[in-house]
Amino acid sequence: MSLASPPLSLRSPLLSARSTNQSGIQRTDLTTRRLKQAIWTYFILLIFEGALRKWFLPSLATPLLIVREPIALWAIGLAMSHNRLKANGYLTGMIWIGVIGMLTALTIGHGNLLVTLYGARILLIHFPFMFLIANVFGQEDIVKLGKVTLLITIPMTVLITMQFYSPQSAWVNLGVAGDKAGAGFDGALGYYRPPATFSFTNGTSLFYSLAACFVFYFWLYQKEVNRLILIGSTLCLIAAIPLSISRALFLQVGVTALFTFLAVGRNPKYIGRLLLAIIGFIIALALLNQTDLFKISIEAFTARFEGANDAGGGFKGAIVDRFIDGLVNSLFAASDQSLFGYGLGMGTNVGAQLLVGTRSVFLISEGEWGRLTGELGSLLGIGVIFIRISLAAKCTSSSYKRIQSGDFLPWILLSNGLLLLLQGGWAQPTSLGFCTLVSGLLLASLRA
Repeated sequence: MSLASPPLSLRSPLLSARSTNQSGIQRTDLTTRRLKQAIWTYFILLIFEGALRKWFLPSLATPLLIVREPIALWAIGLAMSHNRLKANGYLTGMIWIGVIGMLTALTIGHGNLLVTLYGARILLIHFPFMFLIANVFGQEDIVKLGKVTLLITIPMTVLITMQFYSPQSAWVNLGVAGDKAGAGFDGALGYYRPPATFSFTNGTSLFYSLAACFVFYFWLYQKEVNRLILIGSTLCLIAAIPLSISRALFLQVGVTALFTFLAVGRNPKYIGRLLLAIIGFIIALALLNQTDLFKISIEAFTARFEGANDAGGGFKGAIVDRFIDGLVNSLFAASDQSLFGYGLGMGTNVGAQLLVGTRSVFLISEGEWGRLTGELGSLLGIGVIFIRISLAAKCTSSSYKRIQSGDFLPWILLSNGLLLLLQGGWAQPTSLGFCTLVSGLLLASLRA
C-alpha cells in the first residue's frame, strides 16, 4: 500500500481551513509590518529631510521637499487594499472637502494644477496618514518611537550647540540647497536660532516639543527606558530651550509639565515618581548652570524673551493675540471671503513661488485658519476648521478619561498635539509633518 499523501479531494477540510487561516494571518502580519516600516520611514525623513536638503543632497533640495508624500501615499494605498484604513466621519469629511477644493481651485480659483496638487496633498495624503498611524501602531510601537526620540535628542543637542556658537557661514549652518547665507533665524545678542537638522528653525521647536512629551512620560514609567538615556535626554531638553532661543519651545515644555502635574494630581500614587522627575530636572539644571556654554545661551534667550515681551505684549501677545485673537479674527474674516476661496495651495510658500515667483510673501494669510478660509472659501474652510476642532475635542475628552486608570500617555501626547490639531501650520512642510505624526500617535494611544 502506498504511503504517499492522499489526493487533495480526500484531505481533511479542517487542515485546509487551518492552512488558509495561517496564510491569511501571514499576509496580515506582512501588511502590518510594511505599514509600520512606512510610518518609521516617515518619521526618519521628517527628522532628517532638512539635512538632506541642506548638506548631503543640496542639488535635490526642491524634490526632497515632498519626499515623505510618496511613502505616505504608498502606505495609504496598501492599507486601503487590505482594509486597514477604516472610514470615519473626520476622514470622510476631509477627503470630500479636499476633492471639492481641487475642483474649485482649478475652475474658480487660481487654476494652477501644481499649486492645487501641492495644497490638496495636505488633506488627501497627510490627514489620512494620521489615521493610518492610529490603526497600525500599538502602545509598544509608540513607546519604541519615544525611546528613539530620546536617543536623537542627544546628537541633536550637540548639533544645535555647534550651530548656536558658529557663524552663519559655517557648514553646520548652511541653508537649503547649500545656501551660504545660513539657515538660522535672528535671535538675540548676535546669536541666531539654530535650525538643527531641519530646513527652518521651527523644526527645532517642534522636535523638542515632541521629545518633552516622552521625557516627562518616561520619568513616570522608568522601567520602560534606559535610565542613562533618560537622564541624558533630560539634560539635552533643558539645554535646548535657551539654545533654541524659542519662546514657543519654552511655553510648550511648560504646557507639557502642567499636563503632567494635572495627571498626577488625578492619580496620586504617581506623586513619588513625579517628585523624582522634579529632582532630576533640578539636578540637570544645576549641572548645566556650571557651564559657560549654557550661561551664554541663557543670556541670549533672556534677552530675546524680554525684547519680544516689550514688542509683543508678553504673555498676552504670545498667547491671547497670536492664538485666540487669530482664531476669532479668521472666522470673522471668512464672511468677507469668496464662497469657494482663491484655491488650494495658494496660501503656502510653495504656492506663492509658483504663482508669483517668490516664497517670501503670504498671498492669503500667515495664520492657519485664515489660510484655510482664504484657500477654500468660507464654506469649505470652516468645514476643515470644524473637523479639526471636533477631533481635538474628542481626543481631549478621551485622553482625560484615561488618566484615572494610570494611562498617562494619551494625555501627555495631547499636551503637544492639541494645539497642532487646532491651529498647527499645515502649510509649512515640517509643521505639517509633526502635526501628522503627533496626532497619529495620540490617536493610536487612545486606540491601544
